[in-house]
Amino acid sequence: MDGFFRHIDACNNLASPAGLIPFRILSEQVGWLQPELARWLAFRPQHFHFDAAGAALSTRLRGLGARDSALADAVRGLARAGFLTERDEPFDVRAGIEGPVLARLDRGAIPAFGVMAQGVHLNGLVRRPDGLHIWLGRRSTRKAVAPGQWDNIVAGGTPAGLDATETLIKEAGEEAGLSPELVGRAQPVSRLTYNMAQEGGLRRDVLHVFDLELPEDVVPVPHDDEVEHFELWPARRVLELVRDTDSVKFNVNLVLTDLFLREGLLDADSLEGRKLAEALRG
Repeated sequence: MDGFFRHIDACNNLASPAGLIPFRILSEQVGWLQPELARWLAFRPQHFHFDAAGAALSTRLRGLGARDSALADAVRGLARAGFLTERDEPFDVRAGIEGPVLARLDRGAIPAFGVMAQGVHLNGLVRRPDGLHIWLGRRSTRKAVAPGQWDNIVAGGTPAGLDATETLIKEAGEEAGLSPELVGRAQPVSRLTYNMAQEGGLRRDVLHVFDLELPEDVVPVPHDDEVEHFELWPARRVLELVRDTDSVKFNVNLVLTDLFLREGLLDADSLEGRKLAEALRG
C-alpha cells in the first residue's frame, strides 16, 4: 500500500500549524496566515485587527457585502505586492464544511489566507464484461497546476453560491460536454479532506466525490481549454498508474484510491486498507 500512502502524505505535508497565524471572521476561525502576509495586513487596521488569538477581519464590517469589499481590497493589494494572483472567481468562506457563509474571497487568495475550499470530482465508470473501466482526462499543458497530468473526467472548485451538485453539473458541461440529465444520475459517494502546505499558502481542501455509471456510447468531449483529451482505461491499469507513478494530479490520486477501496481493487477490510480509508478523510 506504500504507493498509495505516499500520495496521501504528499497532500498532508503540514505536520503542525505552528508558525502560522489563525485568521478569524466574526469570532470563527476560517484560515491560517503566513507571518509575512499577516505583517502586510497589519498595515490595514481599518479592515484587520490583531490580538493574542491571531488576526481577524474587523468587527466593524457587519454585513456580508462590507466583508467582501474589505477582502477584495486586500486581495488587490496583495496581488500587486506579489503574494498571490487574482482569479476573478469568488469562493464562499466558511468555518466548517456546512457552516454559514461568512464572506466571499477570490479563488486566487484562498491558499494565502489558508481558507477551506470545496470542490467536486467525478469518477466516470464503464462496466464491461472484462471488468471496470475508468475515464481519465489529460490536463492541458497550459494549466498552471499539474500541467499535462491525468485527471478525473470532471473536477472543479465550488464557486460562491453553488453547492456540490450544481458545481458538478456546471463543470461536467464545460469540461466534458456531459448533459445535466446524464450528470444528474451521479451518486455522491465520498467526502475527502487534506491539508497541503505549498508555495504561497495552505490548501485546506474538501473533495465531494461522485460516481457516474456511463453507457458505452457516451464519449466525453473537451469543451474548454482545460482538458486535451479523454481516455478510457481498465481499472487495473489506472491502479498501477496511481501506485507506481506521479503522472496523476496530486489530489486525484486520493479520489482514485478511494474508488479502488470501494470497488474491491484494494482490500478495504485489511488493516492497511482501513488505515488508508481513514487517512483519506483526514
